[in-house]
Amino acid sequence: MAAIAEESSRTRTDPKAIETVIGALASRFGNRVVTSLAVRQQHAHTQTWIENQPPDAVVFPQTADDVQEIVKLCAAHRVPVISFGAGTSLEGHVNAPFGGICIAFRDMNRVVAVHASDLDCTVEPGITRKQLNEHLRDQGLFFPIDPGADASIGGMAATRCSGTNAVRYGTMKDNVLALKVVLANGEMITTARRAKKSSAGYDLTRLLVGSEGTLGVITGITLKLAGIPEAIAAGICPFASVEAACNAAILTIQSGIPVARIELLDALQVKACNAYSKLTLPETPMLFVEFHGSDANVKEQSEQFGDIVRELGGGPFDWATKPEDRTRLWQARHDAYWAGRALRPGVQAFATDVCVPISWLAECVVETQRDLAATGLVAPILGHVGDGNFHVTLLVDMADADEVARAKALHSRLIARALAMDGTCTGEHGVGQGKMQYLAAEHGTAALDAMRAVKRALDPDNIMNPGKIVALG
Repeated sequence: MAAIAEESSRTRTDPKAIETVIGALASRFGNRVVTSLAVRQQHAHTQTWIENQPPDAVVFPQTADDVQEIVKLCAAHRVPVISFGAGTSLEGHVNAPFGGICIAFRDMNRVVAVHASDLDCTVEPGITRKQLNEHLRDQGLFFPIDPGADASIGGMAATRCSGTNAVRYGTMKDNVLALKVVLANGEMITTARRAKKSSAGYDLTRLLVGSEGTLGVITGITLKLAGIPEAIAAGICPFASVEAACNAAILTIQSGIPVARIELLDALQVKACNAYSKLTLPETPMLFVEFHGSDANVKEQSEQFGDIVRELGGGPFDWATKPEDRTRLWQARHDAYWAGRALRPGVQAFATDVCVPISWLAECVVETQRDLAATGLVAPILGHVGDGNFHVTLLVDMADADEVARAKALHSRLIARALAMDGTCTGEHGVGQGKMQYLAAEHGTAALDAMRAVKRALDPDNIMNPGKIVALG
């Protein structure tokens, strides 16, 4: 029972309150409450260079009622609550800077209902996107949001994630119809019905999608689904420069071609993918593309894209016609983060993203490449360029203070560059701890004050994932 945070430098919650809560949880949930340091560290931030700040205990609920019990107990003693899905987030979302209880949704991974005729389903938060699509496949349906990692659906909703299919199917904010959420006082609310649209009251669904667990704990999600396309065509197209590849993506979108995926990899990222995924791609800037639709639609879209490629000096366009070849190609793209890390074994990866209006995309990427070259940092670039979003994975020797300082300075310049182009500090990674400092520049003080007012109204004791998005001084 003596749980209790060895990491005293970050523990501000009353240790007695935490011990009382852990004792009560252990009496109620038995071995589904874990206090070992190793498990607690696994349920804190592990992906990038943000410090790991573990909770004081991890509890594994099995029902929404379990979650309500946990939150009510924590609320009674003002103990923080941190939700955990699959742990794939990159901005410290699952850290526990003030200690507290991690609610891990490993055991809440069921499909509650599929309404095939309505193209929607309801799921528990712990199910991952791959598990869900495996369940849906025999009904000719799929959930199209694909962030690459096999993230949990609850986590995807909490961070308002995006991914490779966003250019055609939208992001989580476009594909979540309703949520069941336990608020900070332990009450359960349902944010909407299954209707595809509604004008009834405030849009609580959109408020909670992207709130990163700071306003409540998601226990159920109703999602839009799509039919599995009749035909899928995918391929790769090399270019002489990143600028030409970006301009091809821009012209494709501006021409109204309904491309499903259009992904940029710079030459360094292609080199990393070749080595990691055993590919033999030409190590030059490249677009990975995919088209969905009928055979005739896909043929027409592909031909239109080919015309754009030729106009910009790209090509040759190489089709992956077999399903297994497409799978291998997109798996390599999804493994790009790990491929990038393998370029400098033993150093830390610091993955970040920005998003700009598509007309600014080429300039933003090219300026970022120049900045990287001038600072001598190693960092592959890739992106969901159909919607102006790209990622930079800085590979940093954390023992080299000068290199760390250069990386931090470049990161700040990247965000300033995106904001100057009327973009955002994050297109899909979210805020968490890592990007809190940039929100004032993006939104302004009055908007942040409005966010704080919402936070205080729904979570007056600041127990819902505190220390994320906005600080409540």
